[in-house]
Amino acid sequence: MRYFVQFSYFGKAYHGWQNQPNAITVQQVLEEGLSTLLRSKVNVLGAGRTDAGVHAKEMFAHFDFDLMPSPSDLAQRLNNYLPTDIAIKDICSVTPDAHARFDALERTYEYWLVQEKNPFYSESAHFIWSVLDIEAMNKAAAVLLEYEDFECFSKTNTDVKTFLCKIKKAVWEQKEDKLVFTITADRFLRNMVRAIVGTLLEIGLGKKSPEVIRAIIESKNRSMAGASVPAKGLYLTKIRYPEKLFNE
Repeated sequence: MRYFVQFSYFGKAYHGWQNQPNAITVQQVLEEGLSTLLRSKVNVLGAGRTDAGVHAKEMFAHFDFDLMPSPSDLAQRLNNYLPTDIAIKDICSVTPDAHARFDALERTYEYWLVQEKNPFYSESAHFIWSVLDIEAMNKAAAVLLEYEDFECFSKTNTDVKTFLCKIKKAVWEQKEDKLVFTITADRFLRNMVRAIVGTLLEIGLGKKSPEVIRAIIESKNRSMAGASVPAKGLYLTKIRYPEKLFNE
């Protein structure tokens, strides 16, 4: 049977989601936990790959295993086994062909900024002391919804076959003591959100005008966009799937 795992993690200690030689990753730790508790080699496939230091408030992965009597019991046992920076919310059975990555309809990320020194955000948000023009940043962010080719924001020398993404939401909002950028799309390229945020910050700092975002996108040139912001402020917050994938 196939199962979906819903979980979250704080990414500081990990070199991203995907397994790598000579580096600890979230996928590696999750696979080791499941394999130990189920006493059988378990491979998990995630909804996507987050870079080193990026966090996930909601992540999904799937794995195959013989019918188990209580997935909820396994979730509790796995929580007791895993380190404190990874938390399992649920394990549930899904249709045999359900795929954590390819069946995802859309994903949402947040990027957190703080504008005054705060020790509680030192490892979880990016600090910008300068005054930002939020209106200009949102004006430029709205332009993102008019395009689909975002090669200019993609990590160079990547192995993707297409740079097309459908962005459904891109907005900056003040949320209590944080300035939060929220972006939703059907898919994201490697480093895409951090490059977009870096570009919008240059606009907010007055280094570029909001109108220049069109030229940057149409150039398809990574060097035209802004520098990538630090990973510690980036959170994968939501992944949406068709309801039909989940068994009652």
